Amino acid sequence: MDTELAEISTFVQAIPPFDQLPSLLLGKVIKAFSICYVNKDQTLPPQYCVNRPLFMIRKGALTYRDNTGELLGKYGEGDLCTVFCQENLASDIKVITEEDTLLYSIDYHELERLVADYPAVINFFSHSAEERLNDKMSQVNEDAIIASSLLNTGINQFYHTPVATIAHNRSIQDAAIKMTEHKFSCLVIVDDGDKNASKATKAVGIVTDKDLRQRCIAKGLDFANPVSEIMTSNMLTINHDSSAYDALMLMTAKRIHHLPVMRNNQLHAMVTITDLMNNESQNAVNLTHIIRKAKSVDELAETSLLLPKLQIRMAKLGTTADHVGKSISAITMAFTIRLIELAEKQLGQAPVPYAWLAAGSQARQEQFAHSDQDNALIISDKMTPEDDKWFEQLATFVSDGLAKCGFIYCPGNIMATNNQWRQPQKKWHEYFRKWVETPSPKALLNSSVFFDLTTVYGDASLLEEVRARLLKKTKGNTLFLAHLSKNALALRPPLGFFRDFVLIKNGENKNVLDLKHNGIAPIVDLARIYALSEGVAATNTIERLRQVAGTPSLTKASAANLIDAYEFLGLLRMAHQAKKLQAHEQPDNYLAPKNISKLEREHLKDAFKVIKTLQDSRQSAY
Repeated sequence: MDTELAEISTFVQAIPPFDQLPSLLLGKVIKAFSICYVNKDQTLPPQYCVNRPLFMIRKGALTYRDNTGELLGKYGEGDLCTVFCQENLASDIKVITEEDTLLYSIDYHELERLVADYPAVINFFSHSAEERLNDKMSQVNEDAIIASSLLNTGINQFYHTPVATIAHNRSIQDAAIKMTEHKFSCLVIVDDGDKNASKATKAVGIVTDKDLRQRCIAKGLDFANPVSEIMTSNMLTINHDSSAYDALMLMTAKRIHHLPVMRNNQLHAMVTITDLMNNESQNAVNLTHIIRKAKSVDELAETSLLLPKLQIRMAKLGTTADHVGKSISAITMAFTIRLIELAEKQLGQAPVPYAWLAAGSQARQEQFAHSDQDNALIISDKMTPEDDKWFEQLATFVSDGLAKCGFIYCPGNIMATNNQWRQPQKKWHEYFRKWVETPSPKALLNSSVFFDLTTVYGDASLLEEVRARLLKKTKGNTLFLAHLSKNALALRPPLGFFRDFVLIKNGENKNVLDLKHNGIAPIVDLARIYALSEGVAATNTIERLRQVAGTPSLTKASAANLIDAYEFLGLLRMAHQAKKLQAHEQPDNYLAPKNISKLEREHLKDAFKVIKTLQDSRQSAY
C-alpha cells in the first residue's frame, strides 16, 4: 500500500460508520476514495469531481447555507459532508470552503454498490441527524422489547378469566362466603340492571379481603347489609391490550393489588400483583411489596440498598431510560407513602386534609436511584396556625426517613420541612399567580421546579385545583412564556463551532460532558414550556411532548425528534450511572466522550443538534 493510500486508510477507518465495515470490504472502499485540494472561498463540488460525491474533511473547514444565504452549519476535520449524496437536497444547499481545504471524496453511487449488504452504513449517509437518531432509538426500543419479560409482554399472559363477581344487592356475608369457598381474594360487584329492559351487566365496584376487615368487621357493620356498602366504587381498570408493565406501574402508583381488565368496555379478566410477582424475582414489584410491609424506618433504609442493584439490572437488560425512570419513581413513591403512614401512626390523624407533593424528576417519573429530595405540602384552607405543628412534624419525619433511605436533602431546601413550601391551598394559588404575573428571575426558578408536581399521598384535588387555575393563566400567555423561554435557553448543548464537543476544562470533572444540565434539562425545559403554552396538565417529559405534538407550539416531527434525543441521552446517562454503581462509586451525570464508541459519539452530536435546532426555533419565536 503506497503512503498516500495508507494515510487515507488510517483516517477513514476511524470515522463512523466506516469503522463498522469488515477489513476486506473497507479496503475496497478506501481504494475508491480520491483526494481533492480546494482553495479558500470555492464552491463545492469542484468541476472535476464526480456527480454525487461524499466528502470527508481531512483538513480545513466548510460552511453550508441555504438558497437565501442563511448559515445552516459548518464542517470541520473528520466531519462527513453528505449534502451532495441526496439530489433533492443538493440543489437547495451551497457549500463553500472557509479556508484551504483537503478533502477525501468518493462517488456515492459506487459507495452504495460496495456496501449494499450494509444498509445501516448507507442510511447513515442518506439520513439526516434526526433520522439517524430515530433509527438508533428504534433499535434500542426493539432490544428492550426482547430483553424484558414485563416491559412489552401482553397483560393477557398474566390475567385470569372469568372474573369472580357478585350482585351489588347481595349481602356482605354472601360475599365473604363466596370468597372463602372459592379462595378468592376479591370480587367485582356488578349491577344486573333492569333485566326486563335487557340492560347489560355493569361492573360498579370491587371488594377485597381488606375491605371486609376494615370497612365491615372493624366497624361492626351488619353482615346482612348489601355488599355495595363496603365496595370501592370508581374502581381502576386497564384495557385488555395493555402491557404487563402498564399494569405494574398503575398498581404500584395507586397501591392496589387487584386490577380488573376490560374488553370492549365490558369486564373481561382480573390481574393481581401476585400474578406479576411470580413472574420475576428482583424487580420493582417485589421491592414495593417489601416496602409496604416495612415496620420501621430502619427496615426501609435496609430495603433501599436494593435500589441501585435494580437500576444496574434494568440497564443490563436493555431497559429504556423511560421505563427505568418510571420504575425508580414508583419505588420512591412507595418509600414516601410508607414513611407517611408510619408518621401518621406516631403523630395521629391529620387535623385537616392535605396532599404530600413530589417535585422535579420524581414528579415527572424520570428519577434514577437515590436522587435528592424535592417535596412540598398543600394543606386544606381549613387549617389553623396551631395545625402547622403537626405538619411540621410530619415533614421532618418523612424527610429524615427519606434521607436515611439514600435520598439526600435538597441542596436548595425545596422540601416540606421548609415552611415556605408547607402552606394552605390559598397560599399556593397566590404563589403561582405571582410567578406568572411577575416573572422575576427567582419566580422563573421556582416555576421550573413547581410547575412539575404530583400528589404522592393525600387529597389529590388540592393540587388539581391549583394546577387547573395555573394552566388557565399560562395558556397563551406570551409574555410569561417569553420570560420562561429566555431563562430556559441559558442551558445550551455542548457543541462547538465545528460540531465538536465543548468539554468542561477544569475542576474535579475535567474533559467531560454534563449530560443532565446540557442535554436532558434543556429538553425537560422545552417540554414544560410547550405544555404550559397549550394548557397540558401532564408532567412527564415524553408525555408532554406527545400531547403537544401537532399543536401550534410544536410539530409532530419536532416532537418525535426531541423524544428520540431525550431517550438517547437518558440511555447514555443510565449506562454511565450503572457502571458507577457497579464500581461502588457515587453515580453522576458527567460522561467522558472517550468512554463511549465513535458511533455513539456521532449519535450524541445528532441529539445535541436536535436540541439546538428546537432551542433556536423557540428563541426566534420571541
